[in-house]
Amino acid sequence: MAGVMTVMRAGGWFVTAAVAVAPVGATAQQAAGAAKKPAYFASITAAKARMRTGPGRTFPASWLYVRPGLPVRVVDSFKEWRKVEDPGGTQGWMLKALVGQTRTAIVIAPQPIEMRDKPAGTAVAWRAAPGVVGKISECGGGWCRFDVKGQAGYVEQRDLWGVEQGEVFP
Repeated sequence: MAGVMTVMRAGGWFVTAAVAVAPVGATAQQAAGAAKKPAYFASITAAKARMRTGPGRTFPASWLYVRPGLPVRVVDSFKEWRKVEDPGGTQGWMLKALVGQTRTAIVIAPQPIEMRDKPAGTAVAWRAAPGVVGKISECGGGWCRFDVKGQAGYVEQRDLWGVEQGEVFP
C-alpha cells in the first residue's frame, strides 16, 4: 500500500495510465501487478548520493550517502527514480544514475566472518569485520564469493545483506 501512496503523491496519472494500457477484460489491480517489477539488489555508484523523500529533485533530501558500493534493494521505480532500501531498512528515492547493477553485500554478522578458500572449505584466507562491503560474483549452496578490494574468499550467505537467502547466481 505504501508504494501506491507514494506513486499517487508523485502523480495520480500513473495509475490511470496503467489502467489505460491494460488488456481488455483485465482489472486495474491485474494491470498494476503486471507492471510491478520484483525487488532486486543493486549498489550505490556515486561517491555522494542523496536519498530523497520522493521521486523528484523538489523533494527534500533525507540522507547523503558517501559510501560508493553500498548495497541497496530497489523496491520501486518511477521514471528515472528508484525507491531503494539501505541495509538499515531506511527507504527513499535516488536517481537511477546513482544506482548501479554491480552486486555488493555488507557483512551483517555481529563478529568478523571467515572468508574461506572454497565454499565450505576448511582453510581461512581472510576475515571480514561487521560493516565491511565487498563485491559478490557468485552464490550457491549457502555460500557467496566475497571480494573486498582484491581480497576474496567464500563466506556464508546468512552473514551478508545484499543477497537473498538461497539465491543462486551467476
